[in-house]
Amino acid sequence: MKKYKILKEILSYSRTILTGLIIGFAVSNYIVANAEVPTGSMENTVMAGDRIIINRLSYINEEPQRGDIISFSFPDNESELYLKRIIALPNEVIEGKDGIIYINGEPFEDDYTPIVSYDDFGPFTVPEDCYFVMGDNRTNSFDSRYWEHKFVPIDSIVGKAEFSYYPNFKILK
Repeated sequence: MKKYKILKEILSYSRTILTGLIIGFAVSNYIVANAEVPTGSMENTVMAGDRIIINRLSYINEEPQRGDIISFSFPDNESELYLKRIIALPNEVIEGKDGIIYINGEPFEDDYTPIVSYDDFGPFTVPEDCYFVMGDNRTNSFDSRYWEHKFVPIDSIVGKAEFSYYPNFKILK
C-alpha cells in the first residue's frame, strides 16, 4: 500500500515537471526569445552585454514599422541573428549623402540617435516584403548599408525587441 502511495506521488511530481517543461519550451520557441547583445552597434539604445526579450508574436497581426528594433536572421549568413532598427519600409528609396539619410528624396528626421555617419550609400529601392535596417551607433554598425544582400525579408524577422532586463530594465523604443 505504501509503495503504491509513493509511486502515485512520483507520478504526480513527474506530470507537474513535464507540464512545466512543455510550457517553457513552447514559450521560448513560439512566444518570446531571450538574447544577449554581442556588439555595440545599437549603442546607446542597447549596450553590448545587455539581455533583451524579443516578442516573436509582434508581427502576426501587424506589419513591422519604421523605428522598430528587430531581431532577424542575417541575410548574408542566416545562421547568425542580428539586432537592428528598421529605417526604410518596402517600396521606399533610401539614400545617404553627406551625413543625411533620405527616404523617397526627403530628409529623414530620425530621433533614434544623435550619431551621424558620413558614409554615402544608395540609392536603394527596398523590395516588397523587405526592410532596410541600421544600427543606432551609425559609425560602428555593420548593417544594410554594407551587406551583400542589403534587405531583411519579413520571413527572416524573429520578432520585435521589447525591453532590456539586464543589467538595467529599459523599454526599447
